[in-house]
Amino acid sequence: MLIDTDTASDDAVALIMALRSPQVSVLAITTVAGNVGVVQASRNALYVAELCGSQVPIYKGASAPLCRPATPADWFHGSDGLGDHGYPKPRRAVEPVHAVDAIIQTISANPGLTLVTLGPLTNVALALARQPGIAANVGRCVLMGGNPCCEGNVTPAAEYNIWCDPEAALIVLRSGIAVDLVGWHLCRGDAVLNAADIAHVLNLGTPLARFSLECNSTAMEAYHTQTGETGISLPDPVAMSIALDPSICTSHSRHSVHVETGSPLMRGMTVVDRLNVTADARNREHWQNAPRADICWTLDAQRWKQSLYAAFR
Repeated sequence: MLIDTDTASDDAVALIMALRSPQVSVLAITTVAGNVGVVQASRNALYVAELCGSQVPIYKGASAPLCRPATPADWFHGSDGLGDHGYPKPRRAVEPVHAVDAIIQTISANPGLTLVTLGPLTNVALALARQPGIAANVGRCVLMGGNPCCEGNVTPAAEYNIWCDPEAALIVLRSGIAVDLVGWHLCRGDAVLNAADIAHVLNLGTPLARFSLECNSTAMEAYHTQTGETGISLPDPVAMSIALDPSICTSHSRHSVHVETGSPLMRGMTVVDRLNVTADARNREHWQNAPRADICWTLDAQRWKQSLYAAFR
């Protein structure tokens, strides 16, 4: 597995799930600007790896989207991305190689690997633009992003990861890479950690369990303000659970997908042809050769939570 992340509070929990899983070997973690700046994202990834006792190499990548300014989500995750609890500096540093080079090298050397993206797709787009052939080496790209056929979480039209760098998202989708799109809608409702779930995690009594709740304290408050739902919403760990066990996604289907890059109002909207009408004559002009992705529509909320708990024990 190769993980690309803008490491904030939910990303941190997703990294714990991957690094603690006996099912996968995490070959590299690459960081990108998104929830926080890329330097902070790298620091957070190094800190989480230390908590897990992992020496996985971590590579710092793009400091801004392809053609837009960086727009951090400190209003949701805190200024350090981990709820501003003053966690200590990690003891080791990032690797000297740039994340884009690391992505190309890792994918080229490991045909069939799983790529998991937890932030804006800038690094991956740059790697694909430089070496398009690596798309064929990715067995599966689990992409946490988008809001297929539902409202967004940063604008009414868009989910944050895609909104941050919509041009990069479109490059990745058009590359031919095998994308499983895990949208923001999947981390809501029954998938939210409620009071009983939070108590269960605390009762596990492990440092990883306590850290995972603590670093999401600011995000929990922001999520309640945003949606009115009480609990901890964890989009990146939901995506990671599906990366680790595809059967946690209980319904999915393949459709044409487009990302809006031109309209300020609809910037970053993931337009999914759920009814498969893009082949109709009235749509062909704009949808001809549109990229396709496998869209995850529903998940088994209890099994997702069990996969989360397993990482903390």
